[in-house]
Amino acid sequence: MSRIAARFAELKKQGRGALIPFLEAYDPDRETSMALLRGMPAAGADLIEIGMPFTDPMADGPIIQAAGKRGLAAGVKVAGVLSMVKAFRAQDEATPVVLMGYLNPILSYGPEKFCADAAASGVDGLIIVDLPTEEADMLVPFANASGLDVIRLVAPTTDDKRLPHVLNGSSGFVYYVSITGITGTTSATQEHLATAIPRIRKATQLPIAIGFGVRTPEQAGHAARVADAAVVASALIDTLSTYLDADGKARPGAVEAVLDQVRGLAAAVRKP
Repeated sequence: MSRIAARFAELKKQGRGALIPFLEAYDPDRETSMALLRGMPAAGADLIEIGMPFTDPMADGPIIQAAGKRGLAAGVKVAGVLSMVKAFRAQDEATPVVLMGYLNPILSYGPEKFCADAAASGVDGLIIVDLPTEEADMLVPFANASGLDVIRLVAPTTDDKRLPHVLNGSSGFVYYVSITGITGTTSATQEHLATAIPRIRKATQLPIAIGFGVRTPEQAGHAARVADAAVVASALIDTLSTYLDADGKARPGAVEAVLDQVRGLAAAVRKP
């Protein structure tokens, strides 16, 4: 059983959903993002999502775009992201780690080599934002061979006819993009989620995570109860950005401020 499947099975026994916080690799530098990664499990992260910075992040809103630019300026490469996960695994063998990014850097690295190196580094799953189902053969066979979960994105515009096609071959969990648009701009209403999540459940037995627009503890708690997990990204990056100095360097207290925010989100997710 994969780490992701094992974690969701464990949480199901506990009768609660998961918190999946996000960090952008090398934002604003490797040391700061590494400190966040290492600190998130103790702060309440059940799974962790790591963004792989890219020069053309079409799905990212301005907050995560800025984080990606900072990561690129700090010299991040695909190999650097994998080295972060490998270093994390030296102290944490249990917390699932998912990489979220775009196809072009993976193609440049080599899809087969990327999947093999990612698995060897301790990565558990991949979310590739711009990989359509029709072109999944570019990556999925290599991911499957390396034991990586391929996590598919489902949008509000994914109708019932296309839904099984999108979910074909997916594993780990389903990522429900709860808004139409880019990250960190608006939030889905509870009424929308009450309709959308049951519709997706009819098409899959995989856990469902809600992202794109989950910012507050209240929203995270509701998402983790109506679905199986809440993904929080822009709100955490936003907090980190307030602790950067004029040169974009992290000021004292930056890491702890973000981890405190994770603790608050985790408390809301764990609330009965």
